[in-house]
Amino acid sequence: MNETSSNNPDGHKIFSGTKEVAENLRFNESGLQEWFGDNISSAGKIVKIAQFKGGQSNPTYKITTEKQEFVLRRKPPGTLLPSAHAVDREYKVMTALQGTQVPVPKTYGLCEDEEVIGTPFFVMDFLGGDIYWDLLLDGKTPAERMEIYRSKNNVIAQLHKVDYQSVGLSDYGKPGNYIARQVSRWTKQYIASETQNIPAMNNLIDWLPPNIPDEDETSIVHGDYRLDNMVFNANNDVMGVLDWELSTLGHPIADFNYHCISWRNIPELADEAFCQKNGIPTEKEYRNMYSEITGKNLDEHWEFYTIFNIFKLAGILQGIMGRVRDGTAASKHAEDRGNQVVPLAEAAWDLVEKNYK
Repeated sequence: MNETSSNNPDGHKIFSGTKEVAENLRFNESGLQEWFGDNISSAGKIVKIAQFKGGQSNPTYKITTEKQEFVLRRKPPGTLLPSAHAVDREYKVMTALQGTQVPVPKTYGLCEDEEVIGTPFFVMDFLGGDIYWDLLLDGKTPAERMEIYRSKNNVIAQLHKVDYQSVGLSDYGKPGNYIARQVSRWTKQYIASETQNIPAMNNLIDWLPPNIPDEDETSIVHGDYRLDNMVFNANNDVMGVLDWELSTLGHPIADFNYHCISWRNIPELADEAFCQKNGIPTEKEYRNMYSEITGKNLDEHWEFYTIFNIFKLAGILQGIMGRVRDGTAASKHAEDRGNQVVPLAEAAWDLVEKNYK
């Protein structure tokens, strides 16, 4: 998972488009053709299979048939953690959201029979729009930037307004106590992965549980809502939200706040004058957009959710450091990301001292 504050101006060059399918991710094409014949007979014969370049944990392929273009997402081959790579959950939430105000690609079917191509998979529409990795949207006009940010904001607000019970997602997660469960989860992960004593992290572990706001609510949450997880059309509107692997039932404000950390971690976004000059809403303006659509008051506990989400990021990155320690993630990139744990923890604790002491 990439932390939400990442900003990659070169992402378009690195991750956009497709490549030849990697040798270890090839599969039985005749099995897929047979499945298409049974489930999407109007598509005709498959003429090309390519792999998307992006570093998704679930291998993703572009399937071109005589009539149409599709996307296939599958579990990777090999031994996996029991709850990881849950393509069935992705398929379930995207299918449930069809017909709501949340734009998602049309889904065509989930195949859990491993004999077809080797691992479970689902098929959805290919969306031929634009994906942006650069939160500063270099190359866009100020008006275009504002349109993109407004659409991004509107879609997450619409997601949080969906009645999860009426769309058949009552069993998609545990309703209630999301923050407390998340604090417990990431505390355990941090302790299991600990590689050094970080006083600020110890302080946060003690401070967070008794300070959770008494405003529990439940909605569908995306869990990794980022600019590069959505496809935009020529009018700068979101035409589809992708990568629902971390979605569940959770707390809407925590989900919204998670992708707002960018305004704290990217210097240009933290500079209100820069934002105003370049057509990017300030953090406060962006929050107000969401409040206007949802009716939620974000003011009273906003800093708590920021502290919680920075703590969560630190827990995620400490997990990477734990894998470096154990020899299962030896890359320099993994170590560099793990080295962000101390500054993240100190930034979160600094917010506690500024706002709560």
